[in-house]
Amino acid sequence: MKPEELRLRMEGISKSFPGVQALKNARLELRPGEVHALVGENGAGKSTLVKIMTGIYPDFGGSYEYLGKPVDFRSISDAQQAGISIVHQELNMMSDLTVAQNIFIGRESSSFRISDRDLNRRAQALIDEFEIGVDPRALLRDLSVGKAQMVEIARAMSFTETKVLILDEPSAALSEGETIELLAKIDQMRANGVSVVYISHRMNEIMQITDRVTVLRDGEYIDTLETASCTVDEIIERMVGRRVTNLQKERSEVPVDAEVVLRAEHLSSASVNDVSFELRKGEILGFAGLIGAGRTETMQILCGADPWGTGTVEVHGKPLHFSHPKEAIEAGIAYLSEDRKRYGLVLGLSVTDNTVLPSYDALSTGLVVREAECRKATQHYVDAMRIKTPSVGQIVKNLSGGNQQKVVLAKWLLRDVEILIFDEPTRGIDIGARSEIYEMMRGLTAQGKSIILVSSDLNEILHLCDRIVVMCEGQATGELAIAEATQVKIMELATQHQAKEQS
Repeated sequence: MKPEELRLRMEGISKSFPGVQALKNARLELRPGEVHALVGENGAGKSTLVKIMTGIYPDFGGSYEYLGKPVDFRSISDAQQAGISIVHQELNMMSDLTVAQNIFIGRESSSFRISDRDLNRRAQALIDEFEIGVDPRALLRDLSVGKAQMVEIARAMSFTETKVLILDEPSAALSEGETIELLAKIDQMRANGVSVVYISHRMNEIMQITDRVTVLRDGEYIDTLETASCTVDEIIERMVGRRVTNLQKERSEVPVDAEVVLRAEHLSSASVNDVSFELRKGEILGFAGLIGAGRTETMQILCGADPWGTGTVEVHGKPLHFSHPKEAIEAGIAYLSEDRKRYGLVLGLSVTDNTVLPSYDALSTGLVVREAECRKATQHYVDAMRIKTPSVGQIVKNLSGGNQQKVVLAKWLLRDVEILIFDEPTRGIDIGARSEIYEMMRGLTAQGKSIILVSSDLNEILHLCDRIVVMCEGQATGELAIAEATQVKIMELATQHQAKEQS
């Protein structure tokens, strides 16, 4: 295709920040009406490239053409007015405003008078077009994540004749049904001539919905592949520069007489009904199920994060009751939340501050924190876990998702807890970082630590776990040894209650 026939063309793009070369000779070509995947490990430069594309970073090296002409976007507003919109991974909307107010915020009226009736009418037209099925007067906080995601897409498409839509990890927090709806909507936008840049780590979605795939690695352009004629392994190998395997574990490596380090019985809450299980020394125990099955809520009862939860917990045979997460930590249990940015990290603090946060008592003399010891301890884990950061003084919010997750893990390794609960540990993390985290988890169990893994990724569950507890609608519907587990068996147990209701 001739350059003038492309919708968007970026060539030789470079961008640097103090101490970091984020992009070097990167490129991207986007055709009219195609869905184009942009993939790479966290830190590969994907976010930087789309921020240049949308005017967030107006200063860069290289050439950028849109609709066959050089462009000079100085702000995201410039890009939106030209027809380029982005939907970020974290929803960029206001939960206390209505759907209509969120869609048209800043563009409510061309006059000084704002009419809620007119705003709702305009929003309803978009809601109907995108078949979202919500009330324009509903508060955003009352919507499911999937509905809120579709509202943000509708908002992005409401700007002046959007020709390019950038979706950054759009399905990361969606259920399977919501993801199917999203992909159908993307297919419809493609049919209407909209070009979509699709950023995702979910290879099955990339293979299903995209036309081409552009791979970045370490800020540089690697290759562009036709999706129909390439394989997942080929994409991954270009992303990480090596072959990565994700085969199912064939059998448990935990001795049958291994010590039971944790026993939970009759855990219950508003979302959980009488869940019991055991965790053995050196074991990875998986919790599988659909979104909303009650897995996270079960873990919150276990570690004292749900003050209304009931049930009994034994650690090494000793009955304990946790009314606060601090008590669980003192008993050697750490919970790595699925929302690391909200519950796992203090984003405005440094790598050192986050790493030593639960261990200040061991790194202090009286009221004085031994700062040199804190930096030394943090540097040890930065080196051991290959955390990509300019220094241990770097602010955590400036790290990639995979490296942020490693900092969360480093925090608990320094604290030397015995039992780790990983809740969706690789959500939004690239293939390479995911492989490293898997390696770390296996290393931890080899050291005698025990892990509970909550994951919606069945490949992840089957690859790592020794046993699998399956939940549905707040109840444990079955337990599978890894040697007998399959995706079909897991899904049968994960949908057991719904199947009974339908029959």
